[in-house]
Amino acid sequence: MARKAKKREYSRGAQNEVKNEMRRYKRGKAKSGRGGKGGKVKSRKQAIAIGLSKARKKGKKVPRKKSSR
Repeated sequence: MARKAKKREYSRGAQNEVKNEMRRYKRGKAKSGRGGKGGKVKSRKQAIAIGLSKARKKGKKVPRKKSSR
């Protein structure tokens, strides 16, 4: 039986948003909070979360956040 092509979970635009945020994090320029007024981003996970959040705000295709039960 032929395998079905897997659908892309995150759009290319969302991937680029995360990539850009990771680049900022690695250079020590990433800030958390509104308009970059917060403190320095300290972890990779935090940088990824910020990138995904920015992508969501721009209307890119990003899966829903997992809700806590």
